[in-house]
Amino acid sequence: MGMCAFGRMVSCVLLLIVPASLFAADTGTAAMLYADGAAWVNGSHVPKSSAIFAGDLVQTRSDSAANIHAPGSSITVLGDSLVQFEGTSLKVEHGGVSVSTSKSIGATAGDVKVSPVSDAWTEFNITDTDGTVRIAARKGDLTITDDSGTVTLAQGQETTRDEQSDQSDKKKKDKKRAAGAAPAAGGGVLNSPVAIGVGLAAVGGVTAWVLLRNDSPVSPAVP
Repeated sequence: MGMCAFGRMVSCVLLLIVPASLFAADTGTAAMLYADGAAWVNGSHVPKSSAIFAGDLVQTRSDSAANIHAPGSSITVLGDSLVQFEGTSLKVEHGGVSVSTSKSIGATAGDVKVSPVSDAWTEFNITDTDGTVRIAARKGDLTITDDSGTVTLAQGQETTRDEQSDQSDKKKKDKKRAAGAAPAAGGGVLNSPVAIGVGLAAVGGVTAWVLLRNDSPVSPAVP
Protein backbone atom coordinates (compact mmCIF):
# COMPACT_ATOMS: atom_id res chain seq x y z
CA MET A 1 0.00 0.00 0.00
CA GLY A 2 1.43 3.42 -0.98
CA MET A 3 1.98 6.17 1.55
CA CYS A 4 -0.66 8.37 -0.12
CA ALA A 5 -3.36 5.71 0.17
CA PHE A 6 -2.33 4.98 3.77
CA GLY A 7 -2.62 8.66 4.69
CA ARG A 8 -6.13 8.86 3.25
CA MET A 9 -7.17 5.77 5.20
CA VAL A 10 -5.84 7.24 8.47
CA SER A 11 -7.75 10.48 7.83
CA CYS A 12 -10.99 8.57 7.28
CA VAL A 13 -10.50 6.62 10.50
CA LEU A 14 -9.89 9.81 12.48
CA LEU A 15 -13.06 11.36 11.09
CA LEU A 16 -15.04 8.32 12.20
CA ILE A 17 -13.51 8.11 15.68
CA VAL A 18 -13.18 11.76 16.72
CA PRO A 19 -16.41 13.84 16.84
CA ALA A 20 -16.26 16.89 14.66
CA SER A 21 -17.04 19.10 17.63
CA LEU A 22 -13.67 18.24 19.19
CA PHE A 23 -11.84 19.81 16.27
CA ALA A 24 -13.51 23.08 17.17
CA ALA A 25 -12.83 22.82 20.90
CA ASP A 26 -9.38 24.40 20.70
CA THR A 27 -10.75 27.76 19.60
CA GLY A 28 -13.06 28.14 22.60
CA THR A 29 -15.60 30.06 20.52
CA ALA A 30 -16.34 27.54 17.78
CA ALA A 31 -18.91 24.77 17.59
CA MET A 32 -20.55 22.45 15.09
CA LEU A 33 -24.03 22.98 13.74
CA TYR A 34 -26.16 20.14 12.39
CA ALA A 35 -29.22 21.09 10.38
CA ASP A 36 -32.49 19.24 10.79
CA GLY A 37 -34.24 20.61 7.73
CA ALA A 38 -33.56 23.98 6.13
CA ALA A 39 -31.08 26.15 8.05
CA TRP A 40 -28.77 29.05 7.25
CA VAL A 41 -25.58 30.46 8.76
CA ASN A 42 -24.99 34.12 7.96
CA GLY A 43 -27.43 33.78 5.09
CA SER A 44 -25.72 30.75 3.54
CA HIS A 45 -27.67 27.51 3.36
CA VAL A 46 -26.31 24.65 5.46
CA PRO A 47 -26.71 21.34 3.57
CA LYS A 48 -26.09 19.11 6.61
CA SER A 49 -23.48 20.48 9.00
CA SER A 50 -21.16 23.44 9.40
CA ALA A 51 -18.64 24.87 11.82
CA ILE A 52 -19.86 28.11 13.41
CA PHE A 53 -18.01 30.79 15.31
CA ALA A 54 -18.78 33.63 17.70
CA GLY A 55 -20.85 36.26 15.92
CA ASP A 56 -22.47 33.88 13.41
CA LEU A 57 -26.21 34.18 12.80
CA VAL A 58 -28.23 30.95 12.67
CA GLN A 59 -31.65 30.95 11.04
CA THR A 60 -34.24 28.18 10.75
CA ARG A 61 -37.48 27.74 8.89
CA SER A 62 -40.78 27.08 10.65
CA ASP A 63 -40.54 23.36 9.85
CA SER A 64 -36.85 22.93 10.69
CA ALA A 65 -34.36 23.12 13.55
CA ALA A 66 -30.61 23.33 14.08
CA ASN A 67 -28.52 21.58 16.72
CA ILE A 68 -25.34 23.25 17.96
CA HIS A 69 -22.75 21.10 19.71
CA ALA A 70 -20.08 22.92 21.72
CA PRO A 71 -17.79 21.56 24.46
CA GLY A 72 -20.01 20.95 27.48
CA SER A 73 -23.14 22.30 25.82
CA SER A 74 -25.90 21.30 23.44
CA ILE A 75 -28.20 23.92 21.94
CA THR A 76 -31.27 23.46 19.78
CA VAL A 77 -32.37 26.41 17.68
CA LEU A 78 -36.11 25.96 17.35
CA GLY A 79 -38.17 26.44 14.20
CA ASP A 80 -38.70 29.91 12.74
CA SER A 81 -35.83 31.39 14.76
CA LEU A 82 -32.97 33.82 14.29
CA VAL A 83 -30.21 33.38 16.86
CA GLN A 84 -26.71 34.80 17.14
CA PHE A 85 -24.11 32.40 18.49
CA GLU A 86 -21.67 34.29 20.71
CA GLY A 87 -19.50 31.44 21.93
CA THR A 88 -20.24 31.65 25.64
CA SER A 89 -23.77 32.98 25.17
CA LEU A 90 -26.65 33.29 22.73
CA LYS A 91 -28.65 36.26 21.48
CA VAL A 92 -32.21 35.39 20.52
CA GLU A 93 -33.39 37.85 17.89
CA HIS A 94 -36.59 35.94 17.20
CA GLY A 95 -37.97 32.48 17.99
CA GLY A 96 -36.31 30.39 20.64
CA VAL A 97 -33.64 28.00 21.82
CA SER A 98 -33.40 25.01 24.11
CA VAL A 99 -30.12 24.97 26.03
CA SER A 100 -28.39 22.17 27.92
CA THR A 101 -25.06 23.23 29.40
CA SER A 102 -22.43 22.65 32.03
CA LYS A 103 -20.47 25.72 30.90
CA SER A 104 -22.92 28.38 32.11
CA ILE A 105 -23.98 29.36 28.60
CA GLY A 106 -26.68 31.98 28.92
CA ALA A 107 -29.03 33.74 26.51
CA THR A 108 -30.43 37.21 25.99
CA ALA A 109 -33.66 38.31 24.33
CA GLY A 110 -34.14 42.06 24.06
CA ASP A 111 -33.34 43.50 27.49
CA VAL A 112 -33.82 40.16 29.27
CA LYS A 113 -30.74 38.14 30.21
CA VAL A 114 -30.94 34.50 31.36
CA SER A 115 -28.03 32.52 32.78
CA PRO A 116 -27.48 29.40 34.92
CA VAL A 117 -26.95 29.99 38.61
CA SER A 118 -23.99 27.57 38.73
CA ASP A 119 -21.72 25.45 36.55
CA ALA A 120 -23.83 22.40 37.29
CA TRP A 121 -25.67 20.81 34.37
CA THR A 122 -28.54 23.16 33.53
CA GLU A 123 -31.35 22.92 31.00
CA PHE A 124 -33.68 25.75 30.03
CA ASN A 125 -35.83 27.13 27.22
CA ILE A 126 -36.16 30.74 26.15
CA THR A 127 -38.41 32.06 23.40
CA ASP A 128 -39.05 35.56 22.14
CA THR A 129 -42.23 36.07 20.12
CA ASP A 130 -44.38 39.19 19.69
CA GLY A 131 -42.37 41.12 22.27
CA THR A 132 -42.89 38.56 25.05
CA VAL A 133 -40.00 36.51 26.44
CA ARG A 134 -40.91 33.12 27.89
CA ILE A 135 -38.42 31.33 30.13
CA ALA A 136 -38.61 27.79 31.52
CA ALA A 137 -36.09 26.27 33.94
CA ARG A 138 -36.17 22.55 33.11
CA LYS A 139 -33.14 21.48 35.16
CA GLY A 140 -31.23 23.66 37.60
CA ASP A 141 -31.92 27.24 38.68
CA LEU A 142 -31.66 30.31 36.50
CA THR A 143 -30.81 33.96 37.05
CA ILE A 144 -33.01 36.44 35.17
CA THR A 145 -31.92 40.06 34.82
CA ASP A 146 -33.96 42.90 33.34
CA ASP A 147 -34.76 46.55 34.11
CA SER A 148 -36.60 45.56 37.29
CA GLY A 149 -33.54 43.81 38.74
CA THR A 150 -32.28 40.25 39.15
CA VAL A 151 -34.36 37.30 40.31
CA THR A 152 -33.85 33.55 40.55
CA LEU A 153 -36.10 31.14 38.67
CA ALA A 154 -36.14 27.78 40.42
CA GLN A 155 -36.01 24.46 38.60
CA GLY A 156 -39.38 23.48 37.20
CA GLN A 157 -40.75 27.03 37.11
CA GLU A 158 -41.68 29.25 34.16
CA THR A 159 -42.07 32.99 33.76
CA THR A 160 -42.53 35.71 31.15
CA ARG A 161 -40.95 39.11 30.65
CA ASP A 162 -41.39 42.01 28.25
CA GLU A 163 -38.71 42.06 25.58
CA GLN A 164 -38.04 45.78 26.05
CA SER A 165 -37.59 47.35 29.46
CA ASP A 166 -39.81 50.14 30.78
CA GLN A 167 -36.83 52.47 30.55
CA SER A 168 -36.35 51.67 26.85
CA ASP A 169 -40.05 52.26 26.21
CA LYS A 170 -39.86 55.58 28.07
CA LYS A 171 -36.93 56.73 25.94
CA LYS A 172 -38.83 55.84 22.77
CA LYS A 173 -41.92 57.75 23.97
CA ASP A 174 -39.80 60.77 24.93
CA LYS A 175 -38.23 60.82 21.46
CA LYS A 176 -41.65 60.65 19.79
CA ARG A 177 -43.00 63.36 22.06
CA ALA A 178 -40.02 65.64 21.35
CA ALA A 179 -40.32 65.07 17.61
CA GLY A 180 -44.05 65.93 17.62
CA ALA A 181 -43.89 68.96 19.90
CA ALA A 182 -44.74 72.35 18.37
CA PRO A 183 -41.81 74.82 18.22
CA ALA A 184 -41.83 77.53 20.87
CA ALA A 185 -42.97 81.03 19.89
CA GLY A 186 -40.29 83.63 19.23
CA GLY A 187 -41.80 86.09 21.75
CA GLY A 188 -44.82 86.83 23.94
CA VAL A 189 -48.27 87.09 22.43
CA LEU A 190 -48.45 90.84 23.21
CA ASN A 191 -45.34 91.43 21.09
CA SER A 192 -46.90 90.07 17.90
CA PRO A 193 -47.74 92.61 15.10
CA VAL A 194 -51.39 91.51 15.09
CA ALA A 195 -51.80 92.20 18.82
CA ILE A 196 -50.16 95.63 18.48
CA GLY A 197 -52.45 96.56 15.56
CA VAL A 198 -55.56 95.52 17.43
CA GLY A 199 -54.49 97.52 20.49
CA LEU A 200 -53.88 100.72 18.50
CA ALA A 201 -57.26 100.40 16.76
CA ALA A 202 -59.01 100.00 20.13
CA VAL A 203 -57.28 103.05 21.58
CA GLY A 204 -58.20 105.12 18.52
CA GLY A 205 -61.85 104.06 18.72
CA VAL A 206 -62.14 104.97 22.39
CA THR A 207 -60.54 108.37 21.83
CA ALA A 208 -62.94 109.23 18.97
CA TRP A 209 -65.94 108.19 21.07
CA VAL A 210 -64.84 110.42 23.97
CA LEU A 211 -64.36 113.44 21.69
CA LEU A 212 -67.75 113.05 20.07
CA ARG A 213 -69.49 112.82 23.43
CA ASN A 214 -67.79 115.92 24.86
CA ASP A 215 -69.78 119.21 24.42
CA SER A 216 -66.69 121.37 24.76
CA PRO A 217 -64.49 121.93 21.71
CA VAL A 218 -61.11 120.46 21.71
CA SER A 219 -59.49 123.90 21.60
CA PRO A 220 -60.94 126.88 23.52
CA ALA A 221 -62.50 129.63 21.38
CA VAL A 222 -60.68 132.30 23.33
CA PRO A 223 -56.99 131.81 23.78
